[in-house]
Amino acid sequence: MHKVQPESGSIGSVLKIQGDFLGKAKVDEVYLTDHTFDMKVKVLDQTDDSIEFRVPPFVKPGRLQLLVKTTGKEPLLLEQPVYITIEEPKEPKETLEATATTTPPASGTH
Repeated sequence: MHKVQPESGSIGSVLKIQGDFLGKAKVDEVYLTDHTFDMKVKVLDQTDDSIEFRVPPFVKPGRLQLLVKTTGKEPLLLEQPVYITIEEPKEPKETLEATATTTPPASGTH
């Protein structure tokens, strides 16, 4: 794996990995890992030079590394030199607008 586009996303985002030897003959499964927990992702499209996947709903915000499980008699889990940043879920738009239009009370001391 060489890069992922975009480099960050939130739950449900679709990201595309680019690299070499990423086809179904070589890569069986794709994971996001924080080095304590590996989370399998749903692969939407897979070719020899790219994999498109959706960020799973149970992923926590932060920086995660990509991990692949190879095919074959003795599959390996290989950490990739590619990271993505999972963003905090955004607040509903109504809440943000309400916050933006209200001003904090003045706290003047005399």
